[in-house]
This record gives sequence, structure tokens and C-alpha cells, in this order.
Amino acid sequence: MSRVILLVVLVCFASNTFGKTLSECELVRELRKHGFPENQLKDWVCLVNAESSRRTNVVGPPNSDGSHDYGLFQINDRYWCNNGDKPGKGCNVRCKDLLLDDIGPQARCTKTIFGVHGFEAWYGWVNKCKGRPLPPLPC
Repeated sequence: MSRVILLVVLVCFASNTFGKTLSECELVRELRKHGFPENQLKDWVCLVNAESSRRTNVVGPPNSDGSHDYGLFQINDRYWCNNGDKPGKGCNVRCKDLLLDDIGPQARCTKTIFGVHGFEAWYGWVNKCKGRPLPPLPC
């Protein structure tokens, strides 16, 4: 248990040291680059704003089950990423790879999650985007 706590503290320290906050235009370009459907981009921008404020390095506070959420899309380590040195869980990825400025690993994992649960997998989208008029894309 103490190793997990130490790992979370180290990840939080590292994530405060590195990382990038994307502008909305940068986010849209990245989403397009990684093949997110054009007709969903408003929802993805809203979701990322709600979940991480467009910051690539965010590690969320502990959830009620002790798990954490990582990166732009706040991907959960209980089901989707492995906190160890080897990739694992549903996305076959290391959680620390979800904190990189290169959002490729996050994008692939996000598409996997979306394929299983749709936008409903993200509370930020449910609470701040679902059923609401979304602003036009910034670029």
C-alpha cells in the first residue's frame, strides 16, 4: 500500500513539473489528428474542458474506491491503465503514458473506453455537456 501512495505522490510531483495546457484550437487539432469524428468534436472539447481543463498532466484526486484518473481525458486506473512498469488493463497502457504531451496513448485508450461506454463513461461530460447546447468549435 505504501508503494502505491509513494507512486501517486511521485506522479503528482512529476505531473506538476511537466505537462502542457492546450488551447482549444490545439485540442481540436490534436483530436482531428488522432481521428476523432468531426461530428463529435464539440462533445470531446466540452468533455476535456470539464475533466482536465485541457491539461495533459492532470492526475485526479482519489476516487471513492481509491482509484485515480489520468491525463486530458481523466482515464481511470482501476479499469483502463496500469500503474506499474508494464502496460496493462483495458487499454494495455501504463498510466504514466497518459500524462504525456503526446496525446496518442490517451487518444487510443479514450476510443477504447468510448467504444464500450460512449460519452457516459465520463462524469464531466454527463454533468456539464450532455443535453446542453455546446459552443461552436474555436477553429
